[in-house]
Formats: sequence, structure tokens, C-alpha cells
Amino acid sequence: MPFDATGSIDVEILQREVEYLISAGVDGVGIALASEVPMLTEAERELALQVVVKQARGRVKVVMNTSAAGTYLAVHYSRRAQELGADAVMVLPPPPASTTAAETIDYYDQVALAVRLPIFIQDVATSPVPPALAAQIASRTPHAWYLKAEAPPTPPRVTEVLALARDRITVFGGAGGGFFIEELRRGSTGTMPGSASPEAFVNTWKLVQAGQIDQAEIAFAPYASLLRLLAQGNGVGLYLTKEVLRLRGVFTRTDVRRPAVKPDELAYREIRRQVEALGLDRVPASVAGG
Repeated sequence: MPFDATGSIDVEILQREVEYLISAGVDGVGIALASEVPMLTEAERELALQVVVKQARGRVKVVMNTSAAGTYLAVHYSRRAQELGADAVMVLPPPPASTTAAETIDYYDQVALAVRLPIFIQDVATSPVPPALAAQIASRTPHAWYLKAEAPPTPPRVTEVLALARDRITVFGGAGGGFFIEELRRGSTGTMPGSASPEAFVNTWKLVQAGQIDQAEIAFAPYASLLRLLAQGNGVGLYLTKEVLRLRGVFTRTDVRRPAVKPDELAYREIRRQVEALGLDRVPASVAGG
């Protein structure tokens, strides 16, 4: 999420980012944890979604994160996402320390009753949705159900979910896309990585779709070090992702909502080296052309 000098969402840069992603060939854009959604006010969440939907103009799908600590609020966010033009919602379960499996099922049931949109169950290490529970949730309503598998290790999680849920769940990877190839081999049909190097994922996906998964692995391998650096937690990865976007001519500032740990200068030199080695410092035509 781009912020201006006052700390507000920079609408013009957000529009530019959407164009940059579409020009790279992505099939969809998401507003989620990597977009610092938990740090946005309700008005900012709605503004961001409205800007992205308007800029996308139906050219790609838009997924909005509508997670909340409580069922009522998750339902509210999901309804607003539907009203504002999102094509799907993505929902983390409530914090595990405050709920049970039965409550988690009811939480997703209520969201499913409230909206007609496809629903991504987001499975992360801090709020995991075990494969058996994900399959149970998806069996209860006729929605299009997706799972974004991010609780490590993700590759075997993809296998287990698909074995249990069969055709009731479509599985995506996540967690920065570091295990994209391994997830694809196990049956995932997409991923939601960060926005630093979309062409890496688009090109890899095209090769896999053409039945050339070994060639896809070779093409994807040079990005491993970059993705490893961007996967750092506590805000470090957010700063570095925005630095990549700045180097690519998409962002002008790299502000992150706090609390967040800012990388040291060596980390910035390391990320710049990776950007140069991959040729990502060349400004995309979509950005150069406005």
C-alpha cells in the first residue's frame, strides 16, 4: 500500500501500481496482509478497494481481505467488499487462542451466508486452518471456495487439502511465493505473492500451463534469493518490497505503517543487488508511460 508524505494512502501511486501489475500479465490483484490491511482505518480500506476496482476496470479480478477478530465484523467487511465491487473475499480465521473449531466453522458459515462472492480461506502460521477443517468448511455451502495455503510447510498442505476436499476447494499458494513450483506440482492452481516481481510468477505460470514445469523451475530459480529477502517478517519484508517498487519506478516513497522493523543499510544494499542482477531496475513501460 503506497502512502504519501502525510501518511495517507497515495491514490495516484496505487493506480500506477495496479497498471504495473496488469501490464505484467497478472490475472488478479489482492488487497490483503501485504497491503497492510490490518493497519488501515475502515475508511481507508474502502478507499483502497474503490481505487483498485475502478482502476482495474474489469480487466483482472480483485480480491479483498475481509478478516476480523469477530464474526460480526468479518460479515460487515465482506458485505462492504461485495458492495464496492470486489470479485472475491479472503478471510483469516479468528485468532486460535479465542475460538474453537466449531466457532471457526460458524464464522465462515456466516460470511458465506452474507455474500455471493467466492471465499478464500486464508491459512497462516499464526491462525492455521488445518486441511480437514478447511474441507469441512467448504462442504457446508455451495460457494466457490478457495484456500490460500500459507501455514508451513505449504507443499504437503496443498496435497492434503486437495485429497480431503476434492473438487470443493481450489488451492492457491502464498507466503511470498517461495514454494510456487513445489505447490504447483502438488496441484495448486495459483499463488498470491507480493507485487515486487510479478513477471516471475506470470512467466512461470505460463510455462506450467504449457506443460513445461521443468523449464518453469529453471526460469523461476533466479528469483529465489530475492523472494527469501522479501519474506522476512516484522515489517522488514514490507520495507524491502516497497524499495523494489521504488527502484522499479512504481513507488516514490517506501513508508510502512508502524510498528514495523526498518531494515539496516546492508539489507537495502542486498536488495538493490538482487534487483540489478535480475534486471528489475529497468522501469516497466507501463510506468514510464504513466
